[in-house]
Amino acid sequence: MREVPITIPPHCDVTLGLTCVDKSQPGHTLWSMTAAEAFANVVGVVQGGFLTAMADTAMGSTAVTFARAAGRKGYASSIEIKTTYLAPARVGSSLRCAARVVHGGSRVIFAEAEITDDRGTAIARASASYLFTPAVPSPAGP
Repeated sequence: MREVPITIPPHCDVTLGLTCVDKSQPGHTLWSMTAAEAFANVVGVVQGGFLTAMADTAMGSTAVTFARAAGRKGYASSIEIKTTYLAPARVGSSLRCAARVVHGGSRVIFAEAEITDDRGTAIARASASYLFTPAVPSPAGP
């Protein structure tokens, strides 16, 4: 298997215009994104997949902050995700996604997220399970 270099921030976050606003409290993160016209569907609102991607980034990073607070280094991979859409995300609106860990075990971490717009309207809610994989030290050193 070919080793893929890690890019920070990830290309998907750059493409979506995601910004981590706060990750100061382990197990909680806050992200923002502008609802770009490029993400609009045929009826002129943000297509749900982009909202799910935002929630996935927020919840995945939340899972990592939770694990790091317990002294564990590694990464979290989503193994299932569910998104419920509550209201349309208007093109041009500023979206915020607050995520939190609900339960964390040694291998699986469960998180929830809520996306709101600049009017305070709840746009979507998501929940997901993440498989935590410990970091493997590089043969060249730490």
